[in-house]
Amino acid sequence: QVQLVGSGGGLVQAGESLRLSCAASGSIVSINAVRWYRQAPGKQREWIATITSTGSTDYADSVKGRFTGSRDNAKNTMYLRMSSLKPEDTAIYYCNAVITDFNLLTRDYWGQGTQVTVSS
Repeated sequence: QVQLVGSGGGLVQAGESLRLSCAASGSIVSINAVRWYRQAPGKQREWIATITSTGSTDYADSVKGRFTGSRDNAKNTMYLRMSSLKPEDTAIYYCNAVITDFNLLTRDYWGQGTQVTVSS
């Protein structure tokens, strides 16, 4: 059984920073690509960042230069550092990971989402 648990959201003022975490647990052999998404009220879920198994990153234009994705493979934990936050960054943030388990099955897993609210 594999689980992803997201944490680190909260209420901040514009210009401040937050770090989101996404911890994977269970019968994990490897964590492949990790992606972060967000969903603002009344909007569709949007992709914002990818961190590959080798640590390469890619970002949506809306967050490029402000958000930084990373991972600690020894802890099976992924991070999203968010700086210079704007009110339009307000959303529920989700982590997503492609994980291979002890049965050598590779599946897509989602964290439960964590709320980020940025006040102006």
